[in-house]
Amino acid sequence: MADRSQLSAPGSLQNTTGITKTATSLSGEPLAELAAQHNLRPSAQRPGLLEYLGKLWQRRHFIMAFATARNVSMYTDARLGQVWQVLTPLLNCAVYGLIFGILFKANRGIEHYIPYLVIGVFIFTFTERSILVGSRVMHNNLSLIRALQFPRASLPLAYVIVELQQLMLSMVVMVIIVLLSHEPLTWYWFLAIPVLLLQTLFNIGASLIIARIGAELNDVSQLVPFLTRVWRYFCGVMYSIATLPATLPLWSKVLLQLNPAAVYISLMRLAIMETQRTNAPGAEPYNPLKCAAFHVHLSLYQYQAYCRPEVTTTELWVAGVGWALLALVVGIVYFWRAEARFGRG
Repeated sequence: MADRSQLSAPGSLQNTTGITKTATSLSGEPLAELAAQHNLRPSAQRPGLLEYLGKLWQRRHFIMAFATARNVSMYTDARLGQVWQVLTPLLNCAVYGLIFGILFKANRGIEHYIPYLVIGVFIFTFTERSILVGSRVMHNNLSLIRALQFPRASLPLAYVIVELQQLMLSMVVMVIIVLLSHEPLTWYWFLAIPVLLLQTLFNIGASLIIARIGAELNDVSQLVPFLTRVWRYFCGVMYSIATLPATLPLWSKVLLQLNPAAVYISLMRLAIMETQRTNAPGAEPYNPLKCAAFHVHLSLYQYQAYCRPEVTTTELWVAGVGWALLALVVGIVYFWRAEARFGRG
């Protein structure tokens, strides 16, 4: 019988001098102990949390390059290319403006409704898209996950950066619309920077949470678009929560104003629109007569400032910071705990 430990091929070797056997039998020692003896560990083993965050930081250049490449290639098949990054939210604004602003009169009680609507749509779309993409990111990149060893959180993080890059381009158009609406350029505009930072942190955390859920349950990606669509209607994107009927329970209006998307939309409007700051409830000392007149005639924008606010600006900032930190911490820990399971069939 031929020696199967030798190199075999069609035909036979004429001279086998110098060829030695390389196959050796394993010792009776358990494989786990043998691996531990040589400091070996499974390639997919989950590292410690701090070590994991360090690996994410080491791959920051890869994350940015991956995000930029995805952003550039997203509309390569479309004739208008990157123009769709701005055109899509603008078309949404036009539709919402027609339906809610004109047909449903949702613009009542809002001075300069067009920039109000544009800010709401653009800011909410940033969060909506981050969550939608996050629900599919692990499934869509399964081949990459199985081929390379890297922190899997890099993928949701990169896709949030893609959405942030698209938002920055959209905000150029948003600024033009705001200025054309005769809203002045003031120092308050610098507050838009921390608002975007807080919203980005929240989006990262939310994307990590939904990415793990989507990796374990594929049907989640079908449900998320419906949930975000419902969420949109409860965030004051197309209307002012402060102008809702006074007969509604106070707790319901507070709950609507303190949900994460509504918080970041409100903070951005307060930063960029002077009319939102001057007409906001609580901007002037409480006057029951003027407040009642506003609720009767919503066109008296300035009288809204004499009403008591359900949520103050300070409370909005506290909520914005709280939502960002909570979502980020929970998202990182929740995603990290399943790190070793991503990519398995």
